[in-house]
Amino acid sequence: MMRTSISAIVTVTLVTSSLLSAGAAVGQDSGASKRTFSSGYRFVEMTGEELFANVCQGCHMPDATGASGAGTYPSLAGNKNLESGSYPIFLVVNGRRGMPAFGDMMTDGQVAAVVNYLRTHFGNAYQDAVTTKDVQDARR
Repeated sequence: MMRTSISAIVTVTLVTSSLLSAGAAVGQDSGASKRTFSSGYRFVEMTGEELFANVCQGCHMPDATGASGAGTYPSLAGNKNLESGSYPIFLVVNGRRGMPAFGDMMTDGQVAAVVNYLRTHFGNAYQDAVTTKDVQDARR
């Protein structure tokens, strides 16, 4: 229980700092769409594009090419690991190594939306969409 609470605090802190730094960069681009902050413990963004922009790109970069420095954030662009929808669902829900678990902060629909977005953008062309049932099954 304590580990889950600490993990949640660290996750929220990392996401917030990523959003703040992304917000500063967005403020420099007059053509950028409006970014919003989620309130509370759960994300309010509903589309895969919104979730990626406000949750994922802080680590994986706006073009999903990943980064390295203080940590290593793998490229999601043209990523063969996204071929099976169950793998990214598992990672988003449960996290792994340096990636925090977002399962408690996203609904099944949000997880499916961001996974489907990643699997159909950034040079990925996996057309078999994951469903909320797939996410529910992964949570068990």
